[in-house]
Amino acid sequence: MTCASCAMRIEKKLNRLDGVTATVNYATEKARVTIPAGMDVTAVIEEVEKTGYTAALPAAKPDAAGKDDDPELTGLRNRLIGSVALSVPVIALAMIPALQFTYWQWLSLTLAAPVVVWGAWPFHKAAFINARHGAATMDTLVSIGTLAAFAWSLYALFFGTAGMPGMTHGFSFTVAASDGAGNIYLEVASGVTTFVLAGRYFEKRSKRQAGAALRALLELGARDVAILRDGQETRIPIEKLHVGDEFIIRPGEKIATDGVVVDGASAIDMSLLTGESVPIEVTVGDTVSGATVNAGGRLLVRATRVGSDTQLAQMAKLVEDAQSGKAEVQRLADRISGIFVPIVLGIAVITLAAWLITGHPVAAAFTAAVAVLIIACPCALGLATPTALLVGTGRGAQLGILIKGPEVLESTRTVDTIVLDKTGTVTTGKMTLIDVVTAPGVDETELLRVAGAVEAASEHPIARAVAAAATDQSGALPVPESFVNIEGRGVQGVVDGHLALVGRATLLEDWSITLDHALTAAKNAAEAAGRTVVSVAWDGEARGLLVVADAIKPTSHEAVATFKQIGLTPILITGDNAIVAREVAEAVGIETVIADVLPKDKAETIRRLQAEGKTVAMVGDGVNDAAALATADLGLAMGTGTDVAIEAADVTLVRGDLRAAADAVRLARRTLGTIKTNLFWAFAYNVAAIPLAALGLLNPMIAGAAMAFSSVFVVSNSLRLRSFRPRGTATTPTTNTPTRVLETA
Repeated sequence: MTCASCAMRIEKKLNRLDGVTATVNYATEKARVTIPAGMDVTAVIEEVEKTGYTAALPAAKPDAAGKDDDPELTGLRNRLIGSVALSVPVIALAMIPALQFTYWQWLSLTLAAPVVVWGAWPFHKAAFINARHGAATMDTLVSIGTLAAFAWSLYALFFGTAGMPGMTHGFSFTVAASDGAGNIYLEVASGVTTFVLAGRYFEKRSKRQAGAALRALLELGARDVAILRDGQETRIPIEKLHVGDEFIIRPGEKIATDGVVVDGASAIDMSLLTGESVPIEVTVGDTVSGATVNAGGRLLVRATRVGSDTQLAQMAKLVEDAQSGKAEVQRLADRISGIFVPIVLGIAVITLAAWLITGHPVAAAFTAAVAVLIIACPCALGLATPTALLVGTGRGAQLGILIKGPEVLESTRTVDTIVLDKTGTVTTGKMTLIDVVTAPGVDETELLRVAGAVEAASEHPIARAVAAAATDQSGALPVPESFVNIEGRGVQGVVDGHLALVGRATLLEDWSITLDHALTAAKNAAEAAGRTVVSVAWDGEARGLLVVADAIKPTSHEAVATFKQIGLTPILITGDNAIVAREVAEAVGIETVIADVLPKDKAETIRRLQAEGKTVAMVGDGVNDAAALATADLGLAMGTGTDVAIEAADVTLVRGDLRAAADAVRLARRTLGTIKTNLFWAFAYNVAAIPLAALGLLNPMIAGAAMAFSSVFVVSNSLRLRSFRPRGTATTPTTNTPTRVLETA
């Protein structure tokens, strides 16, 4: 398929089959087809082939091998490089009279011929296939226009006066009828081919990433696993794991598949799948999910689901469904060309007939008809989208914003709601020490130093947060003696001769140590706010508390204020409980919160907002956000997040700064506006010039100058995007709006 109209034609053909319902997605090059019982799927494939295209059933798994080998993309790149090298001198010779030496026109013919025949072959081939099926697309116009320009140039060179020594394109701007025998249009034929090839190449390169999110998801899981059979540990590929097998997961390893803990206790980092910032403590009888990370002790797990039944595989299915069901975005040029192409062809035929009927020479009639096709050939149109996209995306990259393609830009026009994932997007996604509460007479630095020394020997994420804060404040920490990790409770060790206990309050209670009234009140207040509290004691007395939480990014408040300024309503979505969500939302100025959302329900939440009439942008960073990012009208992934989220999104924010999301929307809107202006000028130029061509009043030099000016205007207009600047510090709101929390099961 070469344009969106191809997808529409296939869709129409398939839907005409009895009992068949089909949707064809041009971006992903996939058709989702529902067929009646008893119908052979080969009938569907044959119908696609009758339409002039090819189809095949999808492979059971995306093919990771060879994903970088795309013969079509390689072919387009080679044609583009060759066409650029050959076309530049042709255009220069035609537009700069000083370069027009005695036989310059024959050199132009030698250079332009390979471009028109070989470089434009994809357009000629597509136009021929479309013609066989009674259809016309942009390929038709490009093919006919370039071939007409080339054919008439051949006529003028061999049978007219254009091949005479010393022929030049003069500077006469007078409009006068001519038979065209002294005019060549080789620069038009080669230039249009090159420009449109460039646009097609960049589009194809963007489209080939469509399956990368699915591949990335499936590659997240473990590759092999240590199973326990007859008391012996054996390492096998993950594909050979069966339901009921027991496998061993050591600290730091990925859990191979969904299962139930048979032996051991540990903390599981679920952030990859759920976005939950606090690791989940598990013990015998608890369920665990594949692709999550064992952050604590050794576990023995019995597999309950393998292969396509796992939570990871189901999430991959969600991403695939969201991408396949995404509304098909048609390129603006293709929309207009659906009407423009047949009209231009009709005008050319009418022009030829009118000139012949009125008794004019055949050469003059043919010249006028060909002039219509040449002037309608989309030279500026070929530049309109690629140049604006190139400059816009280049400027975006400088600002840490990666826009994946022109399809993304249309979504930004009407976006009115932006859904922000909490963990890793509004917050840092990492546990951070945010408060230290000491008992009377205890020095804060000493409390943190002792607790950090013991926690430094643990691999638990909360322990790492405490140890990092202690190191920042005190420098090198003492090495604890007699270190013991008490699964699910905390740690203990001897530091500078003091037996220190660091962990849950229940660990202290095992040693008959209780928190005083002030520490208990501080602990209850912190836990009520959704934070994690670590109790610290040594020498038989409670010494203080360490409060750990997922810290809010310092730029999040400013980013939310900017969203409101550009007309977007921010909504916070999270798998965390409503208390934690409300605290974060109030801190950054968000009024609406959707809390307690399961990973699989995030995409459904986006669809519900869309059903309410909202055009939704989504900002996220985790695997659990991938389906929602693909479902949203505009998906923005934080570059500090997972590859899956980045691949599923439309825009990647390299810096991991939420302010870049607001800049991304503004830049995308500005780029789209530039493309629209370019397209308007390109078509307006054609519409204004076609009547002159039809009347035989189109002087070749005027045509060349107008076409050159058209292209220069488009490029210059696109270059204005380089002046795009990110917003300055947003004004902090002075009023506090109550936060509305929506809890979903």
